[in-house]
Amino acid sequence: MKEFISLKIDYAFKLIFGKEGNEAILIAFLNAALKLPQESRIEEITIINPELNKEYPEDKKSILDVRAITSQGMQINIEIQLSNQYDMEKRSLYYWAQMYSRQIREGMAYKELTKTVSINIVDFNYLKQTSNYHNVFHLYEDEEKFQLTDVLEIHFMELPKLLAKWRRREISLWENELVRWLLLLEGADNQEILQILEEIAMKDPVLYQAMNAWEETSEDPRIREAYFDRRKAILDEKAAIREAELRLQEALEEGMAKGIAEGRAKGIAEGKAEGKAEGRAEGRAEVAKKLLVLGFEITKIAEATGLSEEEISGLKD
Repeated sequence: MKEFISLKIDYAFKLIFGKEGNEAILIAFLNAALKLPQESRIEEITIINPELNKEYPEDKKSILDVRAITSQGMQINIEIQLSNQYDMEKRSLYYWAQMYSRQIREGMAYKELTKTVSINIVDFNYLKQTSNYHNVFHLYEDEEKFQLTDVLEIHFMELPKLLAKWRRREISLWENELVRWLLLLEGADNQEILQILEEIAMKDPVLYQAMNAWEETSEDPRIREAYFDRRKAILDEKAAIREAELRLQEALEEGMAKGIAEGRAKGIAEGKAEGKAEGRAEGRAEVAKKLLVLGFEITKIAEATGLSEEEISGLKD
């Protein structure tokens, strides 16, 4: 049985979708994701950050995204996240703004700024408002819903929702090209999906190229070593975030119990309120400490916990 590296690990994803020579694979994925009309489909693309070396997989803070520009000038960024960083929408908008603003040069007219697209592939349920696995955001007028401009486009693709729909046979790899490319990311852990993809690849030359590149990459000892380094760093971070969440819940429960006990003299209801507040405060501090250890920026920790930057700086000191 073939042992593939998981394409949900950003290092591996970039080796297939963000490597020079694999432009056809990236183009096929983007045409499926962006659903462009036939006359506007991407035909040429330049990968603008193809570099990938041994240092990246060992760096927990590195972001191994795939960045590219089409022959029409469209800027595109693809990022994979295995765990919820609590600020995905702001994070995505910030990266989008960086890409968009970096286009400007001295003497350049604003009308020359081109469409910028941010694609987030996440391995967790993120948008609670919908069961759709693929959601696209633009700028629209509130009441009449007309578009202000098409230069902003942000995608969220949620793999757990997609996998659930596939298991219920609501979607098909044979009939939907985007489903095919996204479930490729699940192929390392699902033999049924892998087998279907291998069958489809016999009729789809670009998917065939991707499967071959994936297999060759998975068999390279140097790549496997770097891959497992990166995988460990990501899974360690994911486990630390989960531990911080559990500590928050435990602190909340302990604080409520303590508050109820101490508040009997003045009324249980008041004691519960005090205990809940105390538990939240203790829990937020625990989460903040954990995120500081992980190397998160103070501004991001403040957003995630609700603590002020001054309070977090005090914890750091």
